[in-house]
Amino acid sequence: MGTPRHAILSDHARQFDELRFAYPVVSRRSKGLSIGVNVNPDKVCNFHCLYCQVDRAVPPRDHAVDFDQMVEEVEFLLGLAQSGRIWQHSRFKATPQELRRVNDIAFSGDGEPTTYERLGEAIEQVSQLRAARGLADLKIIVITNASRLGEPEVIRALEGLKGGAYEIWAKLDAGTQGWFEKVDGSGLPLRQIVRNIIAAGQKLDLTIQSLFPTLGGQGPSEVEIGAYIGRLNEILKAGARLKFIQVYTTARRPADDSVGVLPDERLDEIVARVRREVPVAVEGFYGRNWE
Repeated sequence: MGTPRHAILSDHARQFDELRFAYPVVSRRSKGLSIGVNVNPDKVCNFHCLYCQVDRAVPPRDHAVDFDQMVEEVEFLLGLAQSGRIWQHSRFKATPQELRRVNDIAFSGDGEPTTYERLGEAIEQVSQLRAARGLADLKIIVITNASRLGEPEVIRALEGLKGGAYEIWAKLDAGTQGWFEKVDGSGLPLRQIVRNIIAAGQKLDLTIQSLFPTLGGQGPSEVEIGAYIGRLNEILKAGARLKFIQVYTTARRPADDSVGVLPDERLDEIVARVRREVPVAVEGFYGRNWE
C-alpha cells in the first residue's frame, strides 16, 4: 500500500513546545506534515471510541479555546513549515525526506470539532491565513465522527471550505449497530450516522475514514465488512459525493488496552473487497505496534 512505516507516524502528540491549540504531526494519511487545530482542548467528545489515544482521565490543560491565540499559533506553524525550520526541531529531525512536505491544516484534536460553536469562523480565519501566505493548494481538512453532519448550522460552517482546497473526513467504522457500539461507543444509532453522511455529502465532497481495530484479538468479521460495504453503497445511491475511502487500523497507543492492530494481510483483504464492491477510490493504511 506504499505507506511508510516510520516511528514518527505514531507520534500525534497534541502539544508542541508552548503552543496550546495548534500542533504539527507527520501523518501517515496525509503523507506529510499536517498542522492540527485542537478546538476541543477540554477533551469533551460525544463518542467514546475504544481506539482513541486521548486519555480523558488526565485533566485538560485548557478548558476553552482562546480564538485569537489559536489563529496566531496556526500562523506561526505555517511560517515554521514554509521556511523549512520545522525539520530542524528535535521532534522532526528524523523525518524521511519523502514526508518533508506540508499537506494540510486539519481541524481535529481531543474531541469532535463540529461541536465547536465557532468552527465556521475558524475555517474562515485559517482560509485567510492560507491565502495571505500564497498557499492556495494547501488543503484544509475537517476530521469528524459525523455525529453532527446532518445539522444545518454545521453544514453552513463546512460550506466555508468551498473557497479553496478542502477535504472532510467523515468517520464510518461499522456496518452493523453491534460493532458500531463496541468500537465507537456513541450511544447513537448507526442509521443516524449514515443519514448525516448522506445529508452532508449531497452538498460537499466527503472522504470516508474507517478504522478497523482488533478487540480482544478479534477484528471485524466478513459479515461485518459486508454490512459496511452495504452502508457505503447506500450512501452513494442517495447521491452523496464520496471522493475517497480510507481503510486503516491503529498506529498509536489507545487508552483502552483491549484494542490492537489489525494484521496487514487482513487489512489488505478488506481493502481489496471494498475496491471490488464500491465504485470509489480506496486506500489502506497499515497499523504500527507500539512499545
